[in-house]
Amino acid sequence: MDLTITDDMERRGAAARRFAEDHLNTGLAARDRRGTLDAAEWRTLWGAAAEYGLLRLGLDTAHGGDGTDLMTATHVVHEVGRGCRDTGMLLALNATLWTVLRPLVEFGTEAQQARYLPRLLSGEWIGADAVTELASGSDAMALQTEAVRDGDGYVLNGQKAFIGMAPCCDLALVFARTNPAVGAWGVSAFLVETSLPGVTRGPEVEKLGLRTIPTGFLSFTDVRLPASAPLGPEGAGASIFARSSEWERQMVFAGHVGAMKRQLEACVAFSQQRSVFGRPIAGHQSVSNRLADMRVRYETCHLMQRRAAWQMQTGTGDAAAAAITKLHISEALLASSLDAVRTMGGQGFLWEAEAARDLRDAVGGVLYGGTSDIQRNIIAQFLPGWAAKN
Repeated sequence: MDLTITDDMERRGAAARRFAEDHLNTGLAARDRRGTLDAAEWRTLWGAAAEYGLLRLGLDTAHGGDGTDLMTATHVVHEVGRGCRDTGMLLALNATLWTVLRPLVEFGTEAQQARYLPRLLSGEWIGADAVTELASGSDAMALQTEAVRDGDGYVLNGQKAFIGMAPCCDLALVFARTNPAVGAWGVSAFLVETSLPGVTRGPEVEKLGLRTIPTGFLSFTDVRLPASAPLGPEGAGASIFARSSEWERQMVFAGHVGAMKRQLEACVAFSQQRSVFGRPIAGHQSVSNRLADMRVRYETCHLMQRRAAWQMQTGTGDAAAAAITKLHISEALLASSLDAVRTMGGQGFLWEAEAARDLRDAVGGVLYGGTSDIQRNIIAQFLPGWAAKN
């Protein structure tokens, strides 16, 4: 397993970090405080990210990607996380890459790819992954949204909740029941253009953290879908969701690991400048030990993230590996974010302080993509086979 960061990766990562610092932090404090969508502002930021090529990372050139391998793509996203102080934007970019674009590349027809990929990759259109419902939550495939055959197409009815990008998306990957009698194996995936009659948005939700990613509900009332709308065959929704979850859980936190390094760098600098009892707080053992813990968390998460990218690149990962990656990094991110606030004290506790914003954002990491409890359940399911093999 070669986890080396090459000179080319370093070069590309440094350029991406500078781009993020210069273009993705504009108006961040105001956007975080507002917590709701400003469509024009979001489109401008999204367009800049797309123009730079952040939505093409890790996708092959035949589908409009930049042709980078996943190890390189992961390092670039890591460095974007160091430069971009907007964790909501990081989540939006990564969610689009791994839960919208990747399923379209892996499961879409040539016609679907030709229609949607150029618009999504250019930033002209914004995509959303619409799985969650109020009544299902962690039991993701226990859906009420239903798509009923009608002639060559379908009629879609239902509601999706807490969907990132819902207030501004042009295309939604919607999971719905097509054969309720067979449970999860009767779930199908559909590419739904939100301009269709019967698609409505709202309400937009205001969150504790990740306030800069527009989030809300999508409702479908007698939405007529063409025969070309299904992604993959009918009944393949559970398989597509499982595959998408592996991508999400192993890859979506790459930028957050970069953010952990940014946190640590800021805390080290602060602890050397801030003095109490006649010396910098870095000289007090309780503070230095806390910083050491942050360093250990970052290093282990960075290695784990690169291993995850290698596993996805070589096809050697599985659901347990994805769950382990997601669980460890999300919990470590939350712990280090709390340590950053403790280190900066009152200055870190102010609402608009970067440390406070990072902490609020980190809480979401133990929830989205499957809660920490769900990840532990998945890991436990694989333990007998893992123990027998090892």
